[in-house]
Amino acid sequence: MRIVIVGGGSAGWMAAAALSRLLTPDWQITLVESDQIGTVGVGEATIPQILLFNGVLGIDENEFLKATKGTFKLGIEFDGWRAPGQRYMHAFGHVGRDLGLIPFHHYWLQAKARGKARTLDHYSLSECTARANRFSRNDPLPQAPLGAPTYAYHFDAGLYAAMLRKFSEARGVVRHEGRIVDIPLNGETGAVTAVKLENGKLIEGDLFIDCSGFRGLLIGEAVGSEYVDWSKWLPCNRALAVPCESAEKLLPYTRASAREAGWQWRIPLQHRIGNGYVYCSDYIDDDRAAETLLANLDGKPLADPRPIRFTTGHRREFWKKNVVSLGLSCGFLEPLESTSLHLVQSGIKHLIDLLPAGEIAGAEVERFNRQMTFEFETIRDFLMLHYWANGRDEPFWQACRNLELTDSLQHKLELFRSSGRLFRYNEELFTETGWLQVLIGQGIEPAAYHPLANAPGDEAVDKYLVSIEEVIAAKVARMPEHADYIRQNCSSGDL
Repeated sequence: MRIVIVGGGSAGWMAAAALSRLLTPDWQITLVESDQIGTVGVGEATIPQILLFNGVLGIDENEFLKATKGTFKLGIEFDGWRAPGQRYMHAFGHVGRDLGLIPFHHYWLQAKARGKARTLDHYSLSECTARANRFSRNDPLPQAPLGAPTYAYHFDAGLYAAMLRKFSEARGVVRHEGRIVDIPLNGETGAVTAVKLENGKLIEGDLFIDCSGFRGLLIGEAVGSEYVDWSKWLPCNRALAVPCESAEKLLPYTRASAREAGWQWRIPLQHRIGNGYVYCSDYIDDDRAAETLLANLDGKPLADPRPIRFTTGHRREFWKKNVVSLGLSCGFLEPLESTSLHLVQSGIKHLIDLLPAGEIAGAEVERFNRQMTFEFETIRDFLMLHYWANGRDEPFWQACRNLELTDSLQHKLELFRSSGRLFRYNEELFTETGWLQVLIGQGIEPAAYHPLANAPGDEAVDKYLVSIEEVIAAKVARMPEHADYIRQNCSSGDL
């Protein structure tokens, strides 16, 4: 079978790398891109699932971080979302450790009701490590529980794409340079038969992967998959991105700071800091947004702010006829929880799971579309929670508090508020611990906790909580500074 990938960037080359690594040589993989067409790629923040993707490819972690000027990421700090001056972190990994049949947070709520518990962050190994500006991939105290911190990466998306291109071409992927000027369709089925380049070259295929960005050249313009607009739930529609000089400390976490009409990201790399302002144009104009962004950088800007316009939502059909969409061509959920590359990775996984052996079957297409829709919807709800549960006074944030919640999010909120219960449905991305940290961090408190949290007795619960704090403190104290760890293991020479 002939697979044609339209568009490079992170999405295109991730698809090329995974397919060339896993498929047999009788699969012909071609990628078409134009150097004249830019990509959205910025400093990219990720979630821990990216380790699985790189692991499948067999990429050495230290070499990857050197090549992409990457750093480690232990979570995302949310600054000013609950109220100006207040911060919390959605850290990776577990918070505390379960005891018996119920999750940790019920014991924490039990002790908190008696005034005996400390704030939730004291029981997260990843957050305590991040706050101390330390890092280690290995467990510094393996004889104690909790293990090592859970982590992801920050890296330069353009350098990642370049690395994956080299990886893919070494495994037989053929790259064609040029703009696409025509997309011939099968007169009977409406499927794409080829893409025609500006130089007249016709590249034929059986399965096409659209990684053409917001335009959706194949999935939208050629086969006509409708775009489902989610602006009523996630109203931000613009972003400005700009790199700046590095700060004194190389922090091992992303920061998302609430601003007048949206939020600002901060992604620390080895050679610079990636910054951006995601905002709603109904509440702030582009010039004022640029002024806000530039006034809140750690160092001198290294370029002019680059504008990005978007509409949150997704294609009604992610896979239509013989076109599968990945990346921005299939939809956009703002990078608040660093899910962009994960959705690419997830789409690649589902495509490989459902890869046609010959003629494309409707059942496989339906399954792919159902799964991707579910993933987009569950991430949408998680992002929406951040906006809705805010305590700010600006008009944008007041409007966010009046957003009409989806039924699925409303159900989660009601269950947590009544009894502190959280459940992960099917294969939704974010865990109960992730929901817990954002709910508590933004001031949503449950009225009760699970009755089994009383079973050990107050004294035992108190000792249990103290023991977790002691283990975390001992582990963190044995870790090096984040920057020192990178210098020792995976420096690109920019530190």
